[in-house]
Amino acid sequence: MQMIRPAAEADLPALQEIERAAGQPFATIGMTAVADDDPPTLERLREFLDAGRAWVWADDADRPIGYLVLGIIDGNAHIEQVSVHPDHAGRRIGKQLIECAARWAKAQGMRAITLTTFTDVPWNGPYYERLGFRYIPVTAEAPEMRAVRAAEAEHGLERWPRTAMRAELTNWS
Repeated sequence: MQMIRPAAEADLPALQEIERAAGQPFATIGMTAVADDDPPTLERLREFLDAGRAWVWADDADRPIGYLVLGIIDGNAHIEQVSVHPDHAGRRIGKQLIECAARWAKAQGMRAITLTTFTDVPWNGPYYERLGFRYIPVTAEAPEMRAVRAAEAEHGLERWPRTAMRAELTNWS
């Protein structure tokens, strides 16, 4: 039975492979630098695992085919990464992982869940908007979010339109 479960140490290399595969569609729209970007290191993924903020969608053989890692930014849950292997796209796995993260954040008493994303990539900004996320104006970004966005710009991600988004957990269904 396919399900969401907490990530385990043994899953971490698979998460890197999912990330590599999930990046490849970016090459088809001219964003080869994103497609070729390295996945999070095992050490970075282990930080989320150790904090209890890493989940996987496992297939019938209990192999991860999607994952989500969650940080804490400005007192809110922050989706650091959510990726699904392209072989399993279109099955609402990403949405269910986000719902899992939102339930976790609500249980922790957090008011919102945030993320940063590309505005013009159909499976990024427009997708998250359909899920209930709203764009955060640059002038309304809190200090830690500004630092995240500055680090992304330094990494070269601002070559394409990019933004921060937020979903209020009180309105999350």
